[in-house]
Amino acid sequence: MSTNLADPTRLATPPTFQSVSVSRRIKNGLATGLVWGAFLVAVIPLVWVLYTVLERGFPVILDGDWWQKSLSGLLARQEGGGAYHAIYGTLVQGLVCAVISVPIGIMIAIYLVEYGGRSKLAKSTTFMVDILTGVPSIVAALFIYTVWITYAGLGRSAFAVSLALVLLMVPVVVRTTEEMLKIVPDELREASYALGIPKWKTIVKIVIPTALSGILTGIMLALARVMGETAPVLVLAAYAPYINYNLFDGPMASLPLMMVNERNNPTQAGYERLWGAAITLVLIITLFNLLATVISRTLAPKTK
Repeated sequence: MSTNLADPTRLATPPTFQSVSVSRRIKNGLATGLVWGAFLVAVIPLVWVLYTVLERGFPVILDGDWWQKSLSGLLARQEGGGAYHAIYGTLVQGLVCAVISVPIGIMIAIYLVEYGGRSKLAKSTTFMVDILTGVPSIVAALFIYTVWITYAGLGRSAFAVSLALVLLMVPVVVRTTEEMLKIVPDELREASYALGIPKWKTIVKIVIPTALSGILTGIMLALARVMGETAPVLVLAAYAPYINYNLFDGPMASLPLMMVNERNNPTQAGYERLWGAAITLVLIITLFNLLATVISRTLAPKTK
């Protein structure tokens, strides 16, 4: 029996590529315009801020004394000196914060992913981490002020600043580590268990090394974020124009605190120090971000 190719009841296959209607083109154009508009709204202020900081602060940091000297012995109106004392304070406070925050944050994340499950303690911990994530820096500073200075009777110090920064850094480390641990395939864990390796050793030898690049990246980004906080240093530490190596006693400068202090200096010297401290802080945070990128690419499993 022959097939009638001209059978009108036979369904015709629609063409693969069909013309786009005018309404869809209009909607596509509107959506594209909105996306580009949102992009420009976000980028233009960022470029404007970076340009202003570079224009006003870059000539200051070209002077070698800026990186090697403090403002000890200089009057407010006198030019010269540097930000070595503030750079030292910023780095020390941030590193002490990291030493305390990183182990706590990683252990909390390991508990939530590997042990907690849907227990009440895990749910309560997750809830508290979510609360800490949204706590303003001034609230963390006031809490440490109440506990460390008012109740404990201890003085304002750089260590108190580090404790306030811990409250801001821990939830970021927990969230980052938690997400990185969740990405590790369960097949790796199951293969380790099948070989008779205990759970704790599986976590230490397999799970954490697999997620290490993402964990370190999150730590570096969290550290860069807390180093620029101003409220803790305003509340918990006094400004000093000299270098203070004692973390537990006396005032200690930092770049955010130096900017606040020089903001009240109406002279040309204060103007230069203000923008010099601003660009120095931007450069330090940029270096930490670049270091996080390098660590992520170096330690990623796919690069080995």
